[in-house]
Amino acid sequence: MATKVRGVFERPPGSGDWWIRYHDQHGREHREKVGRRSAAIAAYQKRKTEIREGRFFPEQLRHRVRVGFAQIADDALLYAERHKGERSAREDRWKMARLLKWFSDRPAADLRPEEIDSRLAELSRRGLAPATVNQYRALLSLTYSLAVRAGKVPENPLRRVPIRRTNNARVRFLTVQEEMELRSALRRLCPRREPEVDLALHTGMRRGEQYGLRWQDIDLERGLITIPRSKHGEKRWLPINSAARLALGLLRDQDHGPRVCGPRGRRWFDRAVQAAGIHDFRYHDLRHTFASRLVMAGVDLRTVQELMGHKTLLMTLRYAHLSEAHTREAIEKIAAGDWRRPTGTVTGTTARPTAVSPP
Repeated sequence: MATKVRGVFERPPGSGDWWIRYHDQHGREHREKVGRRSAAIAAYQKRKTEIREGRFFPEQLRHRVRVGFAQIADDALLYAERHKGERSAREDRWKMARLLKWFSDRPAADLRPEEIDSRLAELSRRGLAPATVNQYRALLSLTYSLAVRAGKVPENPLRRVPIRRTNNARVRFLTVQEEMELRSALRRLCPRREPEVDLALHTGMRRGEQYGLRWQDIDLERGLITIPRSKHGEKRWLPINSAARLALGLLRDQDHGPRVCGPRGRRWFDRAVQAAGIHDFRYHDLRHTFASRLVMAGVDLRTVQELMGHKTLLMTLRYAHLSEAHTREAIEKIAAGDWRRPTGTVTGTTARPTAVSPP
């Protein structure tokens, strides 16, 4: 086995393609694909000497070597493997495959903001949500930021590509009638999937959380579901109510191995929604239904925030308007004269209401 040399590595392992990695006098990282291992060792030593003697100019290197988009895409995926979670890295690989179909044979420095924006607009026309299009933009921006840092491209063109506006305030939830129609369609088309819908309706899990759930994460004795890694990278816990417990029992009988639910595909759900005649409803809206029903049942927003796994209360406030009974009760306090009773202090003194006769 060859002795490992600092700054010299083979990627992919066993390919015979050797690279060098080094930092210039300004601390910027550079990578170069060289070829054979011996040539890579010599190139690394040469670069270190140039940097030490002040003879290294990355601008000249850029003009001498035309770095392809495929190369900087490879660097971005390597970064994702090292610094992101398994799920995020997997999603980056999936998205990068589409980007490579567009740009793999192009020099990275030749891509213009207008062309990138046009490609992202194409995704929008295909029906992808603005938030999803922004994820492609973010991956491209990361790819170019790493390439700029490594001296492989002169600038990041994504700085001049606008971010799509998103509507995160969308709240779509099932009505009682729609739920009846959906269950009827599920029982006709895919009855084994109904417990998965029940689990979503009674836990509010994100789709990725639900279909990544394993039986080792379920504690029926304590009545808790553990989400090992939520959207924000943190562990969280969900209580199991009676309906979710029943759904888990049915899923256990189906025996999907170590996973709680069946295959992650969602065509079965889309078909059931269409057959039920329900419009503008996605699997994620089962989560909205869970939150909406909590609020309409009078559960306070802080508890809803905790159950939903929202990072901030602002995300939960989108459901606040559904608490009609709560707001009606609050407004009645004015009619009952509750505002006249002292409730605390104002600027350090006891609040003294002015005597006002009722009209």
